[in-house]
Amino acid sequence: MPNSSRRPRQEYIAQHIPGAKFLDLDEVSSAHELGLKHMMPTGRVFADACEQFGIEKETHVIIYDTHGVFSSPRALFMFRTFGHQRSSVLDGGLPAWLAGGLPVESGEPSPMIVTKYPTPKLQAEALRSYEQIVANSTSRTSNQTDLVLDARSHGRYSGRDPEPRSGLSSGHIPNSLSLPFNLFLHQEMGADGTTYTTFLPPEEIRKVLEEAVGMERTDLIIRGSIPVTTSCGSGMTAGILWLGLKLLGVERISLYDEGML
Repeated sequence: MPNSSRRPRQEYIAQHIPGAKFLDLDEVSSAHELGLKHMMPTGRVFADACEQFGIEKETHVIIYDTHGVFSSPRALFMFRTFGHQRSSVLDGGLPAWLAGGLPVESGEPSPMIVTKYPTPKLQAEALRSYEQIVANSTSRTSNQTDLVLDARSHGRYSGRDPEPRSGLSSGHIPNSLSLPFNLFLHQEMGADGTTYTTFLPPEEIRKVLEEAVGMERTDLIIRGSIPVTTSCGSGMTAGILWLGLKLLGVERISLYDEGML
């Protein structure tokens, strides 16, 4: 993520769930002309990564991160958008695993047996492009317009706080609504005193959504009458809103991959 000094691969080598492999979303991605990170990969890039991880079409893939809930929903979005339905997020991630007193291991992963993974077709309706978002922001036909939910902080949404990436203006996409991703999450305390996040129960996520968009629109979203697109600065925390809404049973939902350009 922008301005982060963390070294994820080194953290993985230091400790990880036994048998887990390291997934770098910046490596399993597509190049972008503006240099944007962790853009959705092509089907072949995704399939190649699966093969190197020893994943087959029927493999149940469980994804976790070290914040509790942060980047894992975005990785899940990638698997589901390429049709790999047997995929899940470990709620609470590595911190919850450690809090449960479960074992970890360190070091580089053992070599995997390379598998064959057929090139999947991207579910195009799950993604929105820059051009689609621009058209959506100026549309006057409400029943054909996505409701865009912005996962960034209120300060970045309003323009009060700067964007973490230099050269980008803060503010928001016209007609989008603010729904900071952390509102879908609960802070937990680990055994070592550090905090991590887990998803709120669905009934509490619904209350958060009602506060952001209203009860009537919430009902319409859940029934599928209003399509939703989640957005953020780079497409990462938009995945948290995406998964939170999926936990409510929302089906007409997409993600804006290019974030705030």
